[in-house]
Amino acid sequence: MIKIIVVLVGLAIIAFIAWWFFGKHEVEEGTADLSADQQSIDVEVLGGYSPETVVLKQGVPAKINFTRKDPSSCLDRVVFPDFGINQELPKDETKSVKIDTSKSGEFEWACGMDMFHGKLIIK
Repeated sequence: MIKIIVVLVGLAIIAFIAWWFFGKHEVEEGTADLSADQQSIDVEVLGGYSPETVVLKQGVPAKINFTRKDPSSCLDRVVFPDFGINQELPKDETKSVKIDTSKSGEFEWACGMDMFHGKLIIK
């Protein structure tokens, strides 16, 4: 009887791990607020990025305002490789990152250790 319980618990753990790493998870998406000549959006950094996907309008100057609340050193930087941006994010401060919106497309960003990711969509 004990062997059956151990096997069932083991299978449940394997299923959970497979779901965690390979399952489809809902991604929060945010669209920047437009003013007369600029757009901006706030992203909270706490165990990842929220929203994880940011949508910007092409051709309008843009800022993404990152507020890091996570004490982890992994999330102390944000890197946009396609834009040559590697910005420090001090804890409990808001840092603005200016984004060049001259070309449309989908671009990735990540933490300094490349463990947490986000997506930037310019359209």
